[in-house]
Amino acid sequence: MEEKYLYKFNWDCSRQGEVEGLFVATESEVEYAIGKEAYFGEILGKHSEVYGTIEEGEIKKVDIDSNAVGQVAEHLGETWSGYNPLHYIKYDCQVCEDRYSGEEMHSTEEDDMICNYCQKEKSEKR
Repeated sequence: MEEKYLYKFNWDCSRQGEVEGLFVATESEVEYAIGKEAYFGEILGKHSEVYGTIEEGEIKKVDIDSNAVGQVAEHLGETWSGYNPLHYIKYDCQVCEDRYSGEEMHSTEEDDMICNYCQKEKSEKR
């Protein structure tokens, strides 16, 4: 099992404000997120439509021992404050080719990403 670390996320959205988060993830989860599109919706107010590509340097590892992070995560979960950008990444369904958030996808393997809707349909046909 891969170690988890504490990460800090920050997007400066100029006049609208900032999107920040403190969350727990593995190094591979954060590496995967770099270069991916994230859609947050209207989190900075009506008509704000916050979205974009997560770039290098926008997610930074906090220098805290992974064991300590694991102990605290048992009580606080994986999102400690603000927004966890990993929850807002859009993934392409390999079946219908629509884009969905990670919570709407069935598989966690990058090469086998199927949305919950296609997975349900696939299960019903069996």
